[in-house]
Amino acid sequence: MISIIEQTLSFDGLVWLIITVIFAGLVRGFVGFGTALIFMPIAASVTSPIWAIIIMMSFDIFGPLALLPRAWRDGEPAEVSLLVVGAIVGLPIGVYFLTQIDPTLFRWLVSILTLLMLILLARGWRYKNPLNNFMLMFIGSVGGFMAGIAALSGPPVILTYMSSLRPPSVIRGNTMLYLFFVDILLFAVFLLKGLLSLLPFVIGLFLAIPYTLGGLLGQRLFNPQKELLYRRIAYGLIAISALMGLPVWS
Repeated sequence: MISIIEQTLSFDGLVWLIITVIFAGLVRGFVGFGTALIFMPIAASVTSPIWAIIIMMSFDIFGPLALLPRAWRDGEPAEVSLLVVGAIVGLPIGVYFLTQIDPTLFRWLVSILTLLMLILLARGWRYKNPLNNFMLMFIGSVGGFMAGIAALSGPPVILTYMSSLRPPSVIRGNTMLYLFFVDILLFAVFLLKGLLSLLPFVIGLFLAIPYTLGGLLGQRLFNPQKELLYRRIAYGLIAISALMGLPVWS
């Protein structure tokens, strides 16, 4: 136990990860999304693709627990369940491609996908068709695939919900619930495929502390009347992370 703690505290890049999860937690707390978009580009620059996902999966399961009661009250759990059913289909396919990808290509993929999603969010692109049960499961499957290959499960769901007329609190609640359950599924798939390693999992548990504190602060700051301001802050942090994660800086 002492050895694994020493390895965690001496992990190269740990300071960067701590700073990143604080900002990721802050954004997650006041807009309900953005963790992977902020964390993954930086994590992919300091460790391997699989380790980066294990670290994020670890803190993203335990870190948001304090935020879930409000998300459950504000959200629509029955609708979220359809998204999760879709994720069950797409996620294992994404994990398969993850195991085949080159680390440098993974960094390019994460940063480019992050920037693409940021552009779509900032330009106001929205899903316009009716949001029936089939579409919810399809969108969930796309999110599941992106979770498996790059831990970016949120953007498809976020882009969908932001086109709806639901209140910001409902969108935030649904998104947070979906992301939590996808992390549980991702953990199960990694476990079944023998991809889990102890050290990145413990690093993630360690990062859950600053992530939770950032999330609680963000939740305390959350005010539906200031939604536009929060989104602008989130977009700025996502852009910085994506640009810093590009392999051109190595």
